[in-house]
Amino acid sequence: QVQLVESGGGLVQAGGSLRLSCAASGGTLSYYYMGWFRQAPGKGREFVAYITKDSGSTYYADSVKGRFTISRDNAKNTVYLRMSSLKSEDTGVYYCSSDPTLASAAVTGWTYWGQGTQVTVSS
Repeated sequence: QVQLVESGGGLVQAGGSLRLSCAASGGTLSYYYMGWFRQAPGKGREFVAYITKDSGSTYYADSVKGRFTISRDNAKNTVYLRMSSLKSEDTGVYYCSSDPTLASAAVTGWTYWGQGTQVTVSS
């Protein structure tokens, strides 16, 4: 069973940038599809981005397309989310997810989750 630990969150001004990291242990990262989701206060968890096992394909929510970039380093067992041109509506807890068999924009499609890291964008 893979364990996921997110880091890199914090407080940033609108227009700024952050890079989130998700460190995986207990499994070989290259065996897993990896994703990022977020949850704003009082709202449900929503899809942000995912990346295939070999980094061959990425997929983004329309709300972050062109501003966020997901990447992975299988040798380091780490997945990243580079966020730029941040907006107040990007505020929330960001969660890393993994699954060995599929990648999906649906929350229910993922088997493993991290505990999340808080991102707050001030306007």
